[in-house]
Amino acid sequence: MRPFGTEPPPIRSLYAGFIALLAALLVGSLVPPAHAAVAPDRARPALKASWPGNTPNTTGGKDYFIDATLGRDASAGTSPATAWRTLAKANATTFAPGDRILLKAGEQWQDQQLWPKGSGSSGKPVTISAYGDPNAGRPYIATNGKVPSPFNADGTKNPATVGLTGAIVLRNQQYWEINNVELSNDDDFATDITAGSYVRDGIMVSINADLLNSGADSIMDHFRISDVFVHNLDGPSYWQKLHYGAVDFQVFGSRSYKAYGTGGYYFKDVRIENNTFENVELHAVQFAFNWFAADGADAGQYDENGKWHEGWEQLWVRTRDLYSRDVYIGHNYAESIGQGAIQLADTKNMTVEYNEVNGFLKRYDAVSCALYLWAGADSVMQYNEVYGGPDNEYDGTPWDLEYTNFNVTYQYNYSHDNSAGWMAYMGNSSNSVARYNLSVNDNGVLVKNMLSTNYSPTYFTNNTFVYDGADLDYVHDETFLSRVYFLNNIFYNTSTTTPTPWYRRTGALRQAVFSNNDYYESGGTHSSQEPADPRGLRADPRFVADPADYVTGAGVARIREAAAHFALRDDSPLIDAGRYNPHLGTADFLGTHIYYGDAPDIGIAESRIGPQVTNPVDDDPIEEETDNRVDLALGKPVTASSTHPGANGTLTADKLTDGDLTTRWAAADDAAYPITLDVDFGADTTFDEVYLDEYTDSGTNPRVQSFALQRWDAGTGAWVTFTSRDDGIGHDRTVTGFGSVTTSRLRVALTGQIATEQYTPTMTEIAVYRTAE
Repeated sequence: MRPFGTEPPPIRSLYAGFIALLAALLVGSLVPPAHAAVAPDRARPALKASWPGNTPNTTGGKDYFIDATLGRDASAGTSPATAWRTLAKANATTFAPGDRILLKAGEQWQDQQLWPKGSGSSGKPVTISAYGDPNAGRPYIATNGKVPSPFNADGTKNPATVGLTGAIVLRNQQYWEINNVELSNDDDFATDITAGSYVRDGIMVSINADLLNSGADSIMDHFRISDVFVHNLDGPSYWQKLHYGAVDFQVFGSRSYKAYGTGGYYFKDVRIENNTFENVELHAVQFAFNWFAADGADAGQYDENGKWHEGWEQLWVRTRDLYSRDVYIGHNYAESIGQGAIQLADTKNMTVEYNEVNGFLKRYDAVSCALYLWAGADSVMQYNEVYGGPDNEYDGTPWDLEYTNFNVTYQYNYSHDNSAGWMAYMGNSSNSVARYNLSVNDNGVLVKNMLSTNYSPTYFTNNTFVYDGADLDYVHDETFLSRVYFLNNIFYNTSTTTPTPWYRRTGALRQAVFSNNDYYESGGTHSSQEPADPRGLRADPRFVADPADYVTGAGVARIREAAAHFALRDDSPLIDAGRYNPHLGTADFLGTHIYYGDAPDIGIAESRIGPQVTNPVDDDPIEEETDNRVDLALGKPVTASSTHPGANGTLTADKLTDGDLTTRWAAADDAAYPITLDVDFGADTTFDEVYLDEYTDSGTNPRVQSFALQRWDAGTGAWVTFTSRDDGIGHDRTVTGFGSVTTSRLRVALTGQIATEQYTPTMTEIAVYRTAE
């Protein structure tokens, strides 16, 4: 526990050994001088040369001063000599554009909350900041939990009080800047809250849709939060269906999202930077919607492709254009965070960079990750460092390719010493990319989960994974449900006794395509599970420094020192051994152009060996590498005995032969067995293999227990069974062993349902092959 008014700790030391430092020197030419010269994030001086309030107001507004010791609320408040005393005086004041609320440095306001009224305007924000002795600490608001409860007596959320739970509160206000203050919001720093209902924030900024008058502006514009120190926010270690944290932006409404308009109810132009967060619940930084009826039975929706999204997946944020936008979150330090440290949602055009997370999920047992975006779009997470994560079966990873993301990229991030693994991976997303990231000792699951199919393939390119195979759970723990490409990655196993464990479920990598990766086993023995990779290598990468002496403690401003440790020596076999694809982007972790020489290198760092290829072209697309066998059922008409009427009529039988595992057919809820699916070849066709695949997602299991394959006998005008199975279909069921069958029509008869399943079958594909000549 830190006494009030003390500054965040000074710069942390660099813990890497001599070899790591030498490595950084060896590759120093790879690091642009602008980055090499930057001081570590937390090297900011503890004391200010001058507080912002000591300089003139340049926005044309008035300055209001607050002094907790010498001030008087009866005074004018417009000079240090006539300062107000309490925050209540500011709370009773409506401020005008350009005004500043200046708190005296070194002072503290115990048991008080700051909720000033009014809004700024473009070029004239209202500012909360500090003034006074530059040798004094930040002004300190210690709210001590003295905030309204966001819950009614019966435990339901109270629309009138949600969002009023911060040490500093803004509600339906815009054009505000907050800087150079210290905040806490806990009545007992020494005791961890584990029961009851408590929601306490540092800075709580909200849009309450129910309190906006008809025709009122529902887009809250321009927020700046910087140089703020928030610590000791406590709450119970279980989910109360309300987010809270050090800096919290939320949108509230007591009715269903369907009751509100489109194209509004969001934040715009937000910057959260250079802040320090320690010992906070649940989050350090949070962006989210919190509609009260987003998870009911009628809250879900089908998209234009017939894919179902539960209400909590928040596809409605996209379809109704409710994204917050133009958000920057950078250069923040978060330590000992109760749940997910930087948990973001419902935002587009977001950049999240140079943030450091030191310990997350410290006091929370349920799912979350350190730094991630949910239901977002057109955003990038880069140059962030995460370490000290939990050993958690569900999520718990530093990063997360979450539900309902569109065009979200993780690049140039560094994670190390996280027991749950590297990246959670959910689904129902499009164009997810993770490239040029460094992972060291994230010894859980490297790519964890996959609970739904995606709209388009996901790309994991040029990442470097260094792990202990004896401690690693798996590379992947579930089953990839749609196409995933692994290109130019390094899988470096430091264990001399245990080869890499790749998966725990049969067929886990069925939709994963591996090309031009390097698989290095320190023990010399490769796993029988290692994926097929005809262009891959099994070579020592020859890093410039010893992987065991990886860099820690340098801070994110020097994050490239950690990456430079894993650059390749000039004699590395991985140079020019990669494969170009547009999803590689244009630069590596060190800022080097992609690429030099005959091909990109494998791993996070491109060597400047060979001529620069200024405008790379993908003349060998991996996406065109498909099974060269002819699917005899592709595009053929299919007739189903039952079809589900939902999903806007998209669950039709033609999806079974379209060659796309992300589309599906479903039987009606009242379908009677046998349920038949008849493929019409149009002419006699000979085959000896049939491929079947059921659809699953986070709430859908395989449902077929037994089935039969039948041919049409034109002579007798009857269906004839040529093989049957009673051990289910599931994923990637290939049926052979029935010899060669010649017929003009194939029937797949689903004859029985798994006893524990309530709903009728849904399938993605029927494919037919002739393998024997």
